[in-house]
Amino acid sequence: MTKIVIFDFDGTIGDTRQNIIDTLQRTMRERSLEVRGGDECASTIGLTLRDSFMTMYPTMGVVEAEECVEHYRRIFYESIEEHIPTLFDGVGEALARLHAMGLVLTIASSRSSPSLLLFLKNMGVAHYFSYVIGADNVARHKPDPEPVLQTLRECGFSPSEAVVVGDMAVDMLMARNASVRCVGVTWGNASREELEASQADHVIDHISELFECI
Repeated sequence: MTKIVIFDFDGTIGDTRQNIIDTLQRTMRERSLEVRGGDECASTIGLTLRDSFMTMYPTMGVVEAEECVEHYRRIFYESIEEHIPTLFDGVGEALARLHAMGLVLTIASSRSSPSLLLFLKNMGVAHYFSYVIGADNVARHKPDPEPVLQTLRECGFSPSEAVVVGDMAVDMLMARNASVRCVGVTWGNASREELEASQADHVIDHISELFECI
């Protein structure tokens, strides 16, 4: 029986795709890097920023990647209040219903916790979530199981009582590595085929379908 739902944020709860792409590409231009296309940028959503840069630039070292991260964050925080994401269709209503059912709702994101908490508050959904993990709250990131295992430990649940909901393969792999069921969503940044290939237990096209999965 499902007792806790662990959500990803970017591409699952909030529509942040274009904001992320724009900030990545501006960082690339300002650092005189070859600018990657929008789809390639979007394919790294779900990874930490450092891993995103190192994935798009395979010869980039850790030090340069960290400099890119700092540059990205400087651009991002200059105008963060102007870029509060919108909820995907039906997500607000679904969160309210899940909360009313007595399920514990949490978030495990590769986004840093300051922006994550700010977004949740400004989107009007922070009160639904009992526990929130950002990239700065764990030592090992998706697809490592640490974000899920830490959530379960802090909230007092077993893997069999949990389900992970996310839009990327790394979310499904994180869940698998923690022996937790997973639901892939197609309204984010990965295709149905990519989610199925990553062994999602279910793949849904609208948040209303989540209730049948849990």
